[in-house]
Amino acid sequence: MTTHSNQRHPKGLAVLFATEMWERYNYYGMRAILVLFMTKALLFSKEFSSHLYGGYTSLVYLTPLVGGYIADRFWGNQRSIIIGGLVMALGEFILFFCGSTYASDPQLSTFLFFTGLGFMISGNGFFKPNISALVGQMYPKGDSRIDSAYTIFYMGINVGGALGPFICGLVGDTGNPADFKWAFLAGGIGMLLSVLIQYLFHKKYVKDPSGNTLGLTPAAAPGWTKNLLITVSGLAVFATISAGLLYMDSGLAKINHWGFNIGGIEIGTSLLTNLVFLLSASIITIALIVFTDKTLSKLEKSKVLVIFTVSFFVVFFWSAFEQAGASLTFFADEQTNRDLGFFVVPASFFQSLNSIFVVTLAPFFAWLWVKLGKNDPSSPTKMAIGLFLLALGYLWIAFGVSNVQPGIKVSMIWLVGMYAMHTSGELCLSPIGLSLVNKLAPLKFASLLMAVWFTANAFANYLAGALSSLYPDGGVAKNIMGYSIHNNYDFFMLFVVMAGTAALILFFLSRKLQNLMKD
Repeated sequence: MTTHSNQRHPKGLAVLFATEMWERYNYYGMRAILVLFMTKALLFSKEFSSHLYGGYTSLVYLTPLVGGYIADRFWGNQRSIIIGGLVMALGEFILFFCGSTYASDPQLSTFLFFTGLGFMISGNGFFKPNISALVGQMYPKGDSRIDSAYTIFYMGINVGGALGPFICGLVGDTGNPADFKWAFLAGGIGMLLSVLIQYLFHKKYVKDPSGNTLGLTPAAAPGWTKNLLITVSGLAVFATISAGLLYMDSGLAKINHWGFNIGGIEIGTSLLTNLVFLLSASIITIALIVFTDKTLSKLEKSKVLVIFTVSFFVVFFWSAFEQAGASLTFFADEQTNRDLGFFVVPASFFQSLNSIFVVTLAPFFAWLWVKLGKNDPSSPTKMAIGLFLLALGYLWIAFGVSNVQPGIKVSMIWLVGMYAMHTSGELCLSPIGLSLVNKLAPLKFASLLMAVWFTANAFANYLAGALSSLYPDGGVAKNIMGYSIHNNYDFFMLFVVMAGTAALILFFLSRKLQNLMKD
């Protein structure tokens, strides 16, 4: 085994760190104010905004399947990152104009809004799957620095994730809806910085151990893929499809004559015809491809079954966790006492907490798993613990709002404590799950089975939007599968029961899953 523990990391790691940091700054900064912009400037209802938020974040996880495929065969990593970044920056600037015209021309503003989100979704599809793949390629196989390189890179993600909501919230979430446009502008500038760093320094520093530049256009790529007109036209079509899918799907939140009722929630037919159908079809197709492959052994198929099983439970985790960008933002805005006397904390600031807690708590969890040694829990057990901590976070905030009368604001400590527990749960589930997929996936289906993980995330984000629409608003009771939600306590207890039940089931299944994983 090769070890280079005493050597410094390649300079390319700093390039990738900065590129990813500014992109995450852009994404999380925009996400922090998105539902606030929808409800306060565009005057969408909370239900409509929640569904739209879910559709948007869901597509953000789905489009990397397309972007990754195109990068592998035609564009290479660097070109995909730069193109994806420019498309996302353009999306932010379109949203800036949307934020400038919502009062004077609502129709134009709505068109710009969906167009901007379409550009964000499609650009992310090319950026997201390509940058993290480059980190490990800069090191020789077996190099002991790889784990610490990914840790440093992960810190870059979270520095951006902390900075984005803070800066975009400071300039955009001021209490005046006309200022939201400045948050979009700040996000777009951050995205341009990301692209600039990648453009200026990639070829000089992002190299493999032999000194060859990584992520360049594949040698076998057809010449027409480099044609500027074809590239721009293809991107325009992809952005239009993304915006169109989101626009069509947004109809599900409207209560109208073609809606029907499931569990007390009015749902449009697009629930079955658009994103849910697309997500379900993706999972079923991948399952059929893998399980009908005759070259895979029974053991390999058992391991694939574990991947599908844990991905199913991941849906319950992220659908509750991702309330951060929707219902929990409404709660921070309306029900949390944010007045420090000298400064009123913008509601969007709370979305920085997750990244701040990741940076502070990740070293503890890394130490804990090593310290436990032979008593280190199995991967499925750790994921069950993650779901349990998530449920505990919602139990904490449910306790904080119990017996609190409508209109009374509660202390910030309830949100802060909840985010600390949720981040602890994330650190037990997210890196463990990703590592598990990498370990168990047969080599020939490594990328395809990673797509299962991301599609599960897409499903979860879609469900997060649907569940956020149940957030109590105006004293009207909402129902889901016989469960009535009258107030914030009822709403938060829904996630306690959901995540807690999933945690228990996964915990009891963990021994069986361990047996399926054994060689």
